[in-house]
Amino acid sequence: MGKVTGFLEFQRETIATRPVPVRLNDWFEVYQPLPESKVREQGARCMDCGVPFCHTGCPVNNIIPDWNDFVYKDRWRDAIRTLHATNNFPEFTGRICPAPCEASCVLGINEPPVAIKLIERTIIDHAWDNGWIVPEKPERKTGKRVAVIGSGPAGMAASQQLARAGHDVHLFEKADRIGGLLRYGIPDFKMEKRHIDLRMDQMAAEGVTFHTNAYIGTEVPIEDLQKEYAAILISIGAEAPRDLKVPGRELKGIHYAMDFLPQQNKRNAGDPSIVADATRLPEPILATGKRVIIIGGGDTGADCLGTSHRHRAASIHQFEIMPRPPEDRASSTPWPMWPLKLRNESSHEEGGIRDWSISTTHFTGDEQGNVKKLHAVRCGPPPKFDPISGTEFTLDCDLVLLAMGFTGPRRDGLIGGLQNQGLQLDQRGNVAVDANYMSAVKGVFAAGDARRGQSLVVWAIAEGRKAAHAIDKFLMGESKLPK
Repeated sequence: MGKVTGFLEFQRETIATRPVPVRLNDWFEVYQPLPESKVREQGARCMDCGVPFCHTGCPVNNIIPDWNDFVYKDRWRDAIRTLHATNNFPEFTGRICPAPCEASCVLGINEPPVAIKLIERTIIDHAWDNGWIVPEKPERKTGKRVAVIGSGPAGMAASQQLARAGHDVHLFEKADRIGGLLRYGIPDFKMEKRHIDLRMDQMAAEGVTFHTNAYIGTEVPIEDLQKEYAAILISIGAEAPRDLKVPGRELKGIHYAMDFLPQQNKRNAGDPSIVADATRLPEPILATGKRVIIIGGGDTGADCLGTSHRHRAASIHQFEIMPRPPEDRASSTPWPMWPLKLRNESSHEEGGIRDWSISTTHFTGDEQGNVKKLHAVRCGPPPKFDPISGTEFTLDCDLVLLAMGFTGPRRDGLIGGLQNQGLQLDQRGNVAVDANYMSAVKGVFAAGDARRGQSLVVWAIAEGRKAAHAIDKFLMGESKLPK
């Protein structure tokens, strides 16, 4: 715990953001760190609560009260050691995790919860700044080779754990850079890519070999990997986007969010402006000067919003089919559950119009086939979303971004090839595995969004760690890797 009376003496403070007029002119992270003295006060708010529900609220089971106490006592090296005991990449979660731990904080029953996410981020940034993050090389090599397919947070976490266990780990990525959605889905203003690069340097020193532009199951047959590696982990994410099947969907100017966002990340990395597959997207997708409509009210929609702001869109509307959540925790999700409530991202501070209970009926365009109008109606609550008569409206638009979530891993290529060998999918279309993360194909494991469906970065890291433990045990008969 922190200070015995800390929660009575100090009010919750969270990380500040740079002024909107300033940050809209660049792609750097929007956050401004709090002074360490203030962060220590936030650590002091952690109580001796008896049963720390934050442990179970956190998917990686972070030992939160311990490192809160270390921060309060100015013991930063002990804090990072404790934080790394359960989380390979706290610089990722400290920036883009929605902090389910805070939702289950005991103090949050009747007071603002402990600022756990702020403390976590400050610990890891402090550790990097002081040179405390170094490679953790294995004492011995096992001689076993493992292939990890997909380099998002699940694949990165599993690769690092398996390398530290002494295995020869090869991480395969179909894109030109490592990182998965961390690299090409999360905008730089939420997480700069230098954080991935730093971890790649550490992992390479620990023995992980990176392979980019390696599309397993398409350009590289999965059978080739099965011949060369003792175990294979599928961590390809859930990239199959949910489509909007309404008339006019085929018009030009209607794109998936994950065709729009990666292009900007590539531009920020110095790549040419036209970066998409020329057979599908011959032109860059830019919001500059356009009337933009984002369909989907979640994190990906907010990322499209912030990106469109920086493109200098003429106007931006963000629509969500679900009803507007309450400002505070809904009674249907009492503590310590993840609360149903309105959430505002940094992108929402920057402008745009948000609206809820909106159902798109169709699109219309001009003679050249460009989208020009969205036609929609207000709708009732789920599950039927019945249209409300008399609420129909149209809205001018030049660019529509579909950010309605994902339906599971892509079924072609890798998944299709393994299905021919007996791989099973669950009812939601994700890779089905047993309690040890192994699929129906012996030696082939799955973790992250590919196994559980679209989820959080913290869940991906947790899954990667658990899968690494299972693979190590499969190869060696036992495992000392923490889950």
